[in-house]
Amino acid sequence: MSRREMLDIAIVGAGVVGGAAALALAREGWNVALVEAREPPRWRADQPDLRVYAFAPDNAALLDDLGVWASIRSARVQPYRGMRVWDAAGGDELRFDADAFGRRELGWIVENGLLVDRLWSALPAAGVRMVCPGQLAALEQDEGHATLELDDGTRLRARLVIAADGGDSRLRTLAGIETYTHDYGQNAVVAFVDHERPHEATCWQRFLPTGPIAFLPFAGEDGHRSSIVWTLPETDATRLLQVDDTAFLRELDHAFAGTLGALTAVSKRVAFPLRRQLAQASVAGRVAVIGDAAHVVHPLAGQGVNLGLRDVAQLRALLQKQRSANRDPAAPASLARWARERRSENALAAYSFDGLNRLFSNDNLLATLARGPLLGLVGKLPPLRHAFWKRAAGL
Repeated sequence: MSRREMLDIAIVGAGVVGGAAALALAREGWNVALVEAREPPRWRADQPDLRVYAFAPDNAALLDDLGVWASIRSARVQPYRGMRVWDAAGGDELRFDADAFGRRELGWIVENGLLVDRLWSALPAAGVRMVCPGQLAALEQDEGHATLELDDGTRLRARLVIAADGGDSRLRTLAGIETYTHDYGQNAVVAFVDHERPHEATCWQRFLPTGPIAFLPFAGEDGHRSSIVWTLPETDATRLLQVDDTAFLRELDHAFAGTLGALTAVSKRVAFPLRRQLAQASVAGRVAVIGDAAHVVHPLAGQGVNLGLRDVAQLRALLQKQRSANRDPAAPASLARWARERRSENALAAYSFDGLNRLFSNDNLLATLARGPLLGLVGKLPPLRHAFWKRAAGL
């Protein structure tokens, strides 16, 4: 671009949240550039992505509005109609059922790689300028615009800059936004396994003193394949990455109490470190922070990417109003209002998941005695159960 050309919006980070933001804002008529360090590999059906999400209905509606959800669904998604949650120490089970809420499904299990692939495929037609490879080196801000300088000397001038470059966001750091961070000392071990009994289009989660273990139904294999997300202390997670399949499956079966019968390993195992992290601000000058750059939460409720896409949906709604009124997209008062609303919701979610993890991931006698009855109480009060699900579903 020429030295005089001005973008409306420049976004750094082209994962699910950054890609969706670029597509949504370009479709609204904004002049958008998207910066990403490397192009993602193309999604392949024969190479399932170990990173999957429990995708909520409001975000499916967002991607449908952006014209990509139909392509994602036709490729591979697994609708889930039920959720079952229980504590290993005993007590009642908490169940959610789509029929009880008058819905066809509660949500969908979707691969990260598939979402990114379909979003990237839609970006050129929407007029998004792709800057890839592009590595952020510096940020300058003045009253009228922000300038991104890349490591090859390229300079991008924009009225609004959006950080969507993950939990270790370079742009957030350059904008001077610090974070509140808590290391859980836990890793999430993820893998695909086949099981003897069908998953029944159900998400299963069992709480253990070391952390929750979840079996998320995965498409294919006639309902006998699931993605596991097993939260463990770091030392246990490291050990389980090193043992052979037989030893791993033996411990997995014990942790899951044989709920779905005999297990078979069908993928490698990978572990991700877990932390709670909240940006101390969502806006600094002409920089707005979204997705994991703004908030990293515990995966026990599957809400990470859902929260990020809600950042996008609310930012799009704000900028629609700005564009209709021919206003600056980075008008301080409007951005500040968006930032307050999103930070409040994201902080509530982060600390709620943190509290659940602390309550269920320990062997304290009083906590152990309370957990089962608490789950049972929610399960026996339909309005409360419905309220829990509606909040998670974004409805």
